[in-house]
Amino acid sequence: MKYDALVLGAGPAGATAALMLARAGWSVAVVEKTGFPRRKVCGEFVSATSLPLLHELGIDRAFLKLAGPEVRRVGLFAQETILASAMPPTGDSVGRWGRALGREHLDVLLLQAAVRAGARLWQPWAATELQRSKDGYVCNITANGAGKQLVARIVIAAHGSWERGVLPTQSAKTQTPSDLLAFKAHLKDCDLPPDLMPLLVFPGGYGGMVHTDSGRVSLSCCIRRDELRRCRRRHQKQHAAAAVLQHIQVSCLGVRQALGRAGLDGAWLSAGPIRPGMRRRYKDGIFLVGNIAGEAHPIVAEGISMAMQSAWLLCRRLIANQEDVVAGRTVAEVGRSYAAEWDAGFAMRIRAAAVFAHVAMRPNAVSLLLPMLRRFPGILTFGAQLSGKTRQIISAPHARTAP
Repeated sequence: MKYDALVLGAGPAGATAALMLARAGWSVAVVEKTGFPRRKVCGEFVSATSLPLLHELGIDRAFLKLAGPEVRRVGLFAQETILASAMPPTGDSVGRWGRALGREHLDVLLLQAAVRAGARLWQPWAATELQRSKDGYVCNITANGAGKQLVARIVIAAHGSWERGVLPTQSAKTQTPSDLLAFKAHLKDCDLPPDLMPLLVFPGGYGGMVHTDSGRVSLSCCIRRDELRRCRRRHQKQHAAAAVLQHIQVSCLGVRQALGRAGLDGAWLSAGPIRPGMRRRYKDGIFLVGNIAGEAHPIVAEGISMAMQSAWLLCRRLIANQEDVVAGRTVAEVGRSYAAEWDAGFAMRIRAAAVFAHVAMRPNAVSLLLPMLRRFPGILTFGAQLSGKTRQIISAPHARTAP
């Protein structure tokens, strides 16, 4: 089974790549090991900078119909401090403010659009081996004891950075006390203002809350492995997620107030360790998009936007050089150009996110900064700008305004 492109992973990055290439006339295979719809550890916020891309992909109306309210303010819940400041708008015709949508909805919207465009979906199939060949790559996939072999000129790795496996884009991970472990839950009946997305700051970690679809609030957080162990010792009768939530509530007055009458909607999810930082974007005919290419600390809530936008940067280059790439020419040149554009688009927000995260996880540093933030809450708006909330990688000058 031969394809022009093989996409490994059908999350926002992989589905965006498959949709763009299939729409441009490429033969595309998508391999995804998990059945959809699926819940996933994720903050769920989609920045307004990605709304033009959703419009280009043709799912902006469906997204806006399902998503939660516009996020017009950024906030901070730290110790006894509760702050809010304006979220910087983008000024784009599709939408000026970001919104949140559960991954069980967003992933399905993107993947169904890719299939309608002509992408061949292998789900739930797992890629078990990837080898270089004279025509590109050979990939072995398995499901329920059956096996298939797919051949493609290029491979787009979009399987995320948390995966462990046997592919050349996956690496073994060793445990360290500073590892960041992620937790996420949906909650009902929260007293969080609908237009506010606060940053939660607590010893050894950070998190965020945002109104998402169906009247729910998404609470997601990261906590150091050593801090998690301390939490579990303090709350021995509770499971890990409950111990983390108790730790956050003790540390943040704003969270205690917002969750005073709230209840869980479904079970807690956990994942990790996450590996923020910049990694290789191209090697020997394999292009990397999404978190596996580079990952900002989730403190800036840019994960989904960066994943989709990185796929757009790559596919724009591939489509412009389609004939040469499919024939096996200029692949390396496209890889170098994509890597350079990726750096220009995302390196700054990854560095800014690292600074924000390391400060947030240190109680002494937070205590020193809080008086200044209380006096000048507009610093939160400036921080949102540094994190990429207004950086327009994709523009849509003639986009329709969705209802």
